[in-house]
Amino acid sequence: MPSWQSYIVHPFLRFYVKRRLARAASAGAARALLGHSLPALPGAVFTPDNLGGFPGEWVSGPTPPEATILYLHGGGYFTCSALTHRAITSAFATRGFSVYAPDYRLAPEHVFPAAVDDALAVYRILIAQGRPEQLIIAGDSAGGGLALATLLAAKAENLPMPSCIILFSPWTDLACTGASLVTNAARESMLYAPRINEAAENYLAGADPRTPLASPLYGDLAGLPPMLIQVSDREILLDDSTRLATNTRAAGGEATLNIWPNLPHVWQVSQILLPEARKALDEAAMFAKSALASKALPA
Repeated sequence: MPSWQSYIVHPFLRFYVKRRLARAASAGAARALLGHSLPALPGAVFTPDNLGGFPGEWVSGPTPPEATILYLHGGGYFTCSALTHRAITSAFATRGFSVYAPDYRLAPEHVFPAAVDDALAVYRILIAQGRPEQLIIAGDSAGGGLALATLLAAKAENLPMPSCIILFSPWTDLACTGASLVTNAARESMLYAPRINEAAENYLAGADPRTPLASPLYGDLAGLPPMLIQVSDREILLDDSTRLATNTRAAGGEATLNIWPNLPHVWQVSQILLPEARKALDEAAMFAKSALASKALPA
């Protein structure tokens, strides 16, 4: 059953985010609107680094980490940063992981495939520094699509795969063909559907929107590690998740799809307000630890 807090958050987001996003006159105005951060969890420590030649930060918790998470932030490929997503990265850190969050290059200054190139560069370094079975890749919204694209690029280079993938409301189809873009347009309290198309066009800069490294929904998903997908039933990007799960299973992969009721896009950032955010992150941490344990078992 949805929490009472989940009923409060929608009118707030609709008024303060979705309405303003619809009225934003430029990508810069939308970037400023979405570029705010929520508080990090107490006990997390943030250490700047420069993996791959661009800024990022390590996030550590109070206990020795069980594994490393490469976390790719969302923001439509044009906004947000490691800083704006500290609520999520600190949550993973305080649940027993070392997290690296890179500030990959953003559109419109840096268009496709810049984000994929950056994320893959970091992935190569993390693989070289440790064991791939002790690495997890995760992301939300555009960062979720980027996490998948990174693994498709890594697979093309015959790089080893991580232990699992964790995706929060991933944006996997920049062709914007999901029916939920229309059917959930009124129910969605945060994202404004026409801005999704604009963000895709700004990032793609003329590239084919069905190119797998931009839209991994259209890629060869065979051989990817176990995948956890969390999405809300009222998101305009719902079909990006449901079709991803279907395509992954059709390719012989393992996809756990959890559709949560009555929640906003990437509700995991709202741990202060939403008990579902804390539960979702608990679930994600348990999924990761289960995948790590299965990798540790003797063949």
